[in-house]
Amino acid sequence: MEQKPSRRVFLSVAAAGAGGLLLTGAGLAPARALRRDPFALGIASGDPSRDGFVLWTRLAPDPLGSQGRGGMPDRDVDVEWQLATDERFSKVVRTGTETARWERAHSVHVELDGLEPGREYFYRFRAEGHLSPAGRTRTAPVTLPSAGSPLTLAVAACAHYEHGYYTAYRRLTEQDPDLVVHLGDYMYEYAPKGYTALGGSVRRHTEGKCATLADYRARHAQYKSDADLQAAHAVAPWLVAFDDHEIENNWAGDVSSTDEPGFTRRRANAFQAYYENMPLRRASVPNGASMRIHRRVDWGPLARFHLLDTRQFRDDQACEDGLRSGCDERLATRRTLLGEDQRRWLLDGLAASGARWNLVAQQVLMAQRDYKVGPGTEVNMDSWDGYAAERTRLLTGFRDSGAANPVVLTGDMHMHHAADLRLDFDDPDSPRVAVELVTSSIASDGDGYRDEARMTEAIAENPHISYIDQRRGYIVCRVTPEELHADFRTLEYISRRGAPAKTGARFTVPAGRSALT
Repeated sequence: MEQKPSRRVFLSVAAAGAGGLLLTGAGLAPARALRRDPFALGIASGDPSRDGFVLWTRLAPDPLGSQGRGGMPDRDVDVEWQLATDERFSKVVRTGTETARWERAHSVHVELDGLEPGREYFYRFRAEGHLSPAGRTRTAPVTLPSAGSPLTLAVAACAHYEHGYYTAYRRLTEQDPDLVVHLGDYMYEYAPKGYTALGGSVRRHTEGKCATLADYRARHAQYKSDADLQAAHAVAPWLVAFDDHEIENNWAGDVSSTDEPGFTRRRANAFQAYYENMPLRRASVPNGASMRIHRRVDWGPLARFHLLDTRQFRDDQACEDGLRSGCDERLATRRTLLGEDQRRWLLDGLAASGARWNLVAQQVLMAQRDYKVGPGTEVNMDSWDGYAAERTRLLTGFRDSGAANPVVLTGDMHMHHAADLRLDFDDPDSPRVAVELVTSSIASDGDGYRDEARMTEAIAENPHISYIDQRRGYIVCRVTPEELHADFRTLEYISRRGAPAKTGARFTVPAGRSALT
């Protein structure tokens, strides 16, 4: 097993464009070379398997220019790529050329296989005389890790660009993860100041609410231009799944939350731009207003990731959405959040899994959360509380599947949560069937805070929840065959740059126990 290069060495090499040039094949010398660096959106990799992964970039010398085209001409461009086993590219193992097509916003998805399992690789691109930064990625292992080599997994979500700087992405990068799981709200569709944080905005969105393909492309480009986000993509492969804001706030299946006409077209535009800007495999290429984002990714015998789609197949939110008391509609047995086919796909995958850990990556809070202190109940209709009967069926399926160590990874809440998942949340003696780890936001809602009194009340009202924290942050999990350690990382501010990250809470999930300690 090769040692990892130090993060300092890797990041300095990446920042310098990895030093040196790719070999240019016959006929690739550009007759109309781009004047400006087309790699302003960075590079990324994703969806690792035992013998491959996806490499991504998108050419955009002027990220916010040309009607979402990023300043690129209306012609295809050949992009060379290079893969090496060392950060200085002295040991190149693969090269090739992909065509960045103008109708796909000059995005490039290189889907590789046939590589060695369980090792690091380094990659970069070249287009018309310009060399990209270097990125680090890895293939999944085929054996269980040794005690001193856990899977280091970062979990992130919810990064409203206007609400703060992406310092949390930078601190996540410094954790040197093997894999990053992003659970949605990677970008937000609102017009400037369309959704304001308590402390106001520190940056400004591109003009207008996203609706057209050009709108979504330009918004993705604005987010991708951030140096801290680019560093997080360059350090490790990502697993991504959208939530609502990549399209529209709280959309549900075919239903727009704003009831504006043309939602099917808008959804198709958003899906195309999402694929163009993410390191996804060909299986996720959109078909109009449909896109397959639920999938499984295996990390050897240690972990199986089940990524879910909690938007495309759900029924509309009950009782007109929001926080509601006394909403009987949410309890109806026919209501679904996943859709029958996806729920069966998940439960079949759990039943067939031989992995030591089964990590269910999804978007909205699965644990019951009562927001009303004292008698009565008030719950969020957009979360699993709005689909309570299906949640009971799903958790019963977790138990009956025999899958080892299910852990649910969740975003959306803009607050850290750690919870035990029970078959009956109102019965403290009900069996625990899984653990849920909910990450706070990278930036959404601006500077966080720690209201101890309020959180004490919330936990007393919801005794299956062990921890809540309103500060910004992310989660770092270290997974071994024996246990999963989860560090809830927090930042005191993001309204200015440079905040340190610290561990707000640490939990251990012992294998075989489905409980937080």
